[in-house]
Amino acid sequence: MARVVVDVMLKPEILDPQGQAVQRALPRLGFQGISDVRQGKRFELEVDGPVDGTALARIHELAESFLANTVIEDFTVKVEEVKAEAGK
Repeated sequence: MARVVVDVMLKPEILDPQGQAVQRALPRLGFQGISDVRQGKRFELEVDGPVDGTALARIHELAESFLANTVIEDFTVKVEEVKAEAGK
């Protein structure tokens, strides 16, 4: 089993009100030196079988058509190592 991660972020030119709210709150909470905050989404997909070029192409299609609004969001697709759980 493999894990494929799709990270979705607003495009840089799109206003991010949630990120701005976090950025404004940080100094009040004692966190200094953070000049910008952007908020996004992370999807972790557990894939049965090998993650080959065909599987990645289908996941890219899934991300483009369902997980991200490509008018205002960019996304990346990457394969992550899945660590075995203890006792399995």
